[in-house]
Amino acid sequence: MSGDAHDRREGCASCGRGGRRNFMLKAGVGLMGAGGIAVGAPILGFLLGPVEGAHGLSWIDLGAIDQYPIGQTRYGEFTEPNASPIDGMTSRAGCWIRRMAAGQFQIFSVNCAHLGCPVRWFAQSKLFLCPCHGGAYYEDGTRASGPPPRGLFEYPWRIEGGRLHIQAGTLPGIETPNP
Repeated sequence: MSGDAHDRREGCASCGRGGRRNFMLKAGVGLMGAGGIAVGAPILGFLLGPVEGAHGLSWIDLGAIDQYPIGQTRYGEFTEPNASPIDGMTSRAGCWIRRMAAGQFQIFSVNCAHLGCPVRWFAQSKLFLCPCHGGAYYEDGTRASGPPPRGLFEYPWRIEGGRLHIQAGTLPGIETPNP
């Protein structure tokens, strides 16, 4: 085999030029390094996330209690307390606020207990209805019919200084205690 052919395939130790084998080795190491970073970055973020800042529950002001008439259910909207500036409209959340009597509220998540579709309140029938799979809930949030396994999830609430507040920061669910 001639010296020129040997240099092109294997590289030349005397002149420092690399060949195909050296190129493939470097390309393989580079690709494995990029893959390691792609896999490792989310894991590192998950592990260091709690160190960055505590995300938890916060009390959110929904407004003066006078704006919620007794015997009516109204839609309320708030910004999630753990939202980041880049979240945009996705940082907005909603709830259904039912004032039963003076100082007595029920505040429901807008999400159906079946698969999380947004429920709507229909005052004429006094029902919350889910458009996705036909789930229905009575005005007190209990299950009326359809596939939902339970009633609507409720937010804990309190009245402070004549204003209604809910505890938000996680989606209400089975692990969230009712008020």
